[in-house]
Amino acid sequence: MPRKALRAFAAVLLLAPLCLHAEEPVDLSMVTRIRDEGLRRSQVVETAAYLSDVIGPRLTGSPQIKEANEWTRKRLEEWGLANAHLEGWEFGRGWSYDRVAVHMVKPQKTPLFSLPKAWTPGTKGPVRGLAVRAEIEEEKDFEAWRGKLAGKIVLRDFERDLSGVAEPEPRRFSAAALTELRGIEISTEPEEDELAVALRRYRRHRAVNEFLAAEGALASLEVSNRSWGVIRVGRGGSRFADETPGVPTLMMAAEPYNRLVRLLDRGVEVELEIDLQAAFHDNDSKSYNTLAEIPGTDKKDEVVLVGAHLDSWHGATGATDNAAGCAVVMEAVRILKALGVAPRRTIRVALWSGEEQGLLGANAYVTEHLATRPVPQDATEKKVDPFLWKGPLTRKPGYDKLTAYFNLDGGAGRIRGIFAEGNAAVAPIFEAWLAPFHDLGADTVTLRPTYNTDHEVFDRIGLPGFQFIQDELDYGPRTHHSSQDTFDHLDKQDLMQASVVMASFLYHAAMRPEPLPRKPLRD
Repeated sequence: MPRKALRAFAAVLLLAPLCLHAEEPVDLSMVTRIRDEGLRRSQVVETAAYLSDVIGPRLTGSPQIKEANEWTRKRLEEWGLANAHLEGWEFGRGWSYDRVAVHMVKPQKTPLFSLPKAWTPGTKGPVRGLAVRAEIEEEKDFEAWRGKLAGKIVLRDFERDLSGVAEPEPRRFSAAALTELRGIEISTEPEEDELAVALRRYRRHRAVNEFLAAEGALASLEVSNRSWGVIRVGRGGSRFADETPGVPTLMMAAEPYNRLVRLLDRGVEVELEIDLQAAFHDNDSKSYNTLAEIPGTDKKDEVVLVGAHLDSWHGATGATDNAAGCAVVMEAVRILKALGVAPRRTIRVALWSGEEQGLLGANAYVTEHLATRPVPQDATEKKVDPFLWKGPLTRKPGYDKLTAYFNLDGGAGRIRGIFAEGNAAVAPIFEAWLAPFHDLGADTVTLRPTYNTDHEVFDRIGLPGFQFIQDELDYGPRTHHSSQDTFDHLDKQDLMQASVVMASFLYHAAMRPEPLPRKPLRD
């Protein structure tokens, strides 16, 4: 999934003093029990370790994500949750890779740290070719390189200037940063047409893939946008069987990539060897979400939904993005089940797949249970992020029954608060729910929105969908979508803290007399 950054705006207004929650009841006895179970008998670290170390990377459509689906379903069932099952939705081709080796063989022999981009074809054994640097980003660049790339390995990026790269920012929010985050920012800029942007990006990517394949290039290399040997990797080819996957496409660490560019700029002939073993999986075009629940009592047809995305990219083991989030939401419902809670509303946990490809699994759930928009007639538009589709909203019976959706997908840091997504009516409620956790560092409610994670598909259709504020730890500069996203970068105490805060939010949302207030639907 892309980094969950806040949008930049023009002016800042500060929230009124946060003392409006006196009338919102909080069951402090239950909070005490939740803290005791979650801080003394936690299983969250073991869950995160199994997902990241044992199962490993969980690219949507891969054998590993399907293993993770089944393991999480079974685990939730073992903890006593009801109706543990998988829900399938149409995705496309799966993909995985077994081996990658990139070497410079001229002017000298040396390995070059690289990883394949997803859905890129393999090389069918080692291939060698001369390197050429060619900036090919869109169709206007094609003519300059037509007839010049056959048998070549194409370096598509310039040298990255690493001379001024700074160390990562502090790993945790300071008090001043949290105070600033409480401020609401007002935009004076017109909103962009996100669907149009997505369509341009999609068409450009497909056209470049088709051009490189048609020209007979052996492979394509791109430079990581991280330094210090960190490779940040994502999609290269296509998950759609009716499209060309292009040529073998790899992301190289910035430092060795820069050396190759400097050699070419000096007029030195550079020959590379690439050996990539990759496979497409066409036996099952569906991907799956894992679902389970703690049934409600007198309001059992109303649902409090909690989720995190189970899928990851393939550069490492997907620990901070997002085995950590999955482990926390699983632990939250385990805590409640262990305490024998009988919630008024049904508490449902969902582990999504396809988040990294456009919030697809969460959107599939919304489409199946809550609301739909018209399917586009344009074939290309059908292939971009469906939560961006336009048209009138058709509500399903479940729409009015969803009380809230809570999401965790900001790395492995502890919860520091929550984004209220412009919903002023829920801010004092959340302030009350956070009050018993100030000693654990969770004390911030902001009306600001945040973007690019699964809560957005709920918020866009007028349902209360929320993402928590988390300490970033090493997420942005180091682990996000990168070769360093491993179990080593998880913090045990942070995962335990997040689990008890999450469990308390779920409990209080399920028990309050009225559902959480909703914002007006912008259609």
